[in-house]
Amino acid sequence: MSQAIIFVFPGQGSQHLGMLSELATDNLIIQETFAQASAVLGYDLWALTQEGPLEKLNETDKTQPALLCASVALWRLWLQKSGAVPRVMAGHSLGEYSALVCSGALQFEDAIDLVRLRGEYMMEAVPAGTGAMAAILGLADEQVEAACLEAAQGDVVAAVNYNCPGQVVIAGESDAVARGMLMAKEKGAKRAIQLPVSVPSHCELMRPAAKRLAEKLQSINMKMPYISVVQNVSAAPAETVEQIKENLIAQLYSPVLWASSIASVIDQGIERSIECGAGKVLSGLNKKIHKPLHVASLTDLAGWEKATG
Repeated sequence: MSQAIIFVFPGQGSQHLGMLSELATDNLIIQETFAQASAVLGYDLWALTQEGPLEKLNETDKTQPALLCASVALWRLWLQKSGAVPRVMAGHSLGEYSALVCSGALQFEDAIDLVRLRGEYMMEAVPAGTGAMAAILGLADEQVEAACLEAAQGDVVAAVNYNCPGQVVIAGESDAVARGMLMAKEKGAKRAIQLPVSVPSHCELMRPAAKRLAEKLQSINMKMPYISVVQNVSAAPAETVEQIKENLIAQLYSPVLWASSIASVIDQGIERSIECGAGKVLSGLNKKIHKPLHVASLTDLAGWEKATG
């Protein structure tokens, strides 16, 4: 029987050189999973995550397979160690693909190739340097939305990641995002931080990428997950495979409703959050969304002790 646990899977920004190295020393399944991904990709993904160069790892068509592989490797290790089966899963942006693999909806090899292409489509949709993303801290959601409306001036800029109370990410064309940051500060934002990303995810500029992803998804075999997956665009699980695919397509140009997603599972009695991936970002967000939530991350040995203790 599943326990009152949600497994959450991080998206871009969690990658770093040396990720999972501490755990890989004594757990062959981690490097075996990376070897499986490398066979699909045609290059040594483990070497890239351990040795870099970091600039290459940060290219979105490399970042996405690396993070998905890290999450799947940790999930396989969790199952190998007879970890408790979670009641529900959710992934932030790219992490949604990790959740769909780990819940049995999507084959690992298919997902690796799919997110590689997703990254390529995203890079090709917006030329380097013309798009941007920024985190706005300390404003209500409505204030951030208002700042974007005032900053647009005919360009694209919008609130795209509703991460937790007081933290919203905006994305769009570079000049419009810069204006949005200024507007947010004028409205009292504590900070407005431009993010080191190569593409402006989850905004209208990603429509061309979404069209190409839709064509690719037609050929991907998918089934309903055996563990429920809360999807970003709806903050709810899909009811059909077709709806899962439609949500993945819409996710490219629609906001990530992370705060609403976590709030919805808290209402269903979830008491613990375990982050399955290379980082602890979602653990921090989830704690801000619901302070009584017990959080842990599987990214290192200390996190495993907390998750299993």
